[in-house]
Amino acid sequence: MVPNSAQLMEKEVETPFDIIEPAAQTCPVVFASPHSGRDYPASFVAASQLDPVSLRRSEDAFVDELYEKAPNFGAPLLRAHFPRAYADPNREPWELDPAMFDGELPNYINTSSPRVYAGLGTVAKVVTDGTEIYKNKIPFAEAQSRVEHCYKPYHTALQGLLDRTYEKFGTYLLIDCHSMPSIGGPMDRDHGNNRVDMVLGDANGVSCSPRVTSLAHQVLRDMGYRVVLNTPYAGGYTTRHYGRPVDNHHTLQIEVNRALYMDELTISRSQGFEQLADNLTHMVEALCSVDPATLTR
Repeated sequence: MVPNSAQLMEKEVETPFDIIEPAAQTCPVVFASPHSGRDYPASFVAASQLDPVSLRRSEDAFVDELYEKAPNFGAPLLRAHFPRAYADPNREPWELDPAMFDGELPNYINTSSPRVYAGLGTVAKVVTDGTEIYKNKIPFAEAQSRVEHCYKPYHTALQGLLDRTYEKFGTYLLIDCHSMPSIGGPMDRDHGNNRVDMVLGDANGVSCSPRVTSLAHQVLRDMGYRVVLNTPYAGGYTTRHYGRPVDNHHTLQIEVNRALYMDELTISRSQGFEQLADNLTHMVEALCSVDPATLTR
């Protein structure tokens, strides 16, 4: 098990991800946890003006552990090791705030997306509570290194899993696994509001078959959770990039309220962790039982 709190700070990103493979892939489902990475490079920590726990509040902490039984049901689980505050794989590869960097950025950089304006580009400017991460401006070469050594290998691995799944089953269902603060943050549309238990994001109905979204919704509601669709999170880059139901490519983002399983201030598991993990495993089993024929056109 992974230690609680900030004990893992200042590790280098030795490998950007790993994949827990099932004994045999028996269903067209792939699970991914892009924001639960906790290998913090020492150079990144040194460049930050924040303490370790503040940096970790941007993580979807322990989400990879909540879904770690997915391979038992025949589905692979991809886990990012690098932290979201270091490089965010749920963004376009080059969404960057020019105010963060020394000198001008190349013309191909997207400097005007809503994520950039919120301070949450591929290399984030701020953490979840809106506090700026860095003491000083950083060189563009730093962003290049993070994209080349973390972002791109992660997406290459994800695309490989999806291609393999599509080749075997004629379809795929990617479940992008996230968690959300229990109260909307300063960059969110629901700033200051308490949140429901789960948010299912299918890009407002365009990234996933409604039968899958309805199944996940029903399974979670039957266990007593308050679940809404697409508000405030309809799905990020991964949901929209990989989800094309017309091509039998389905993607569903699942956001879990962190208050259900962790102490958001200390970044530690709460007493609710085991129960939530059991309940999510029940949902995983239901999703892995979907007949591939229902996902194909």
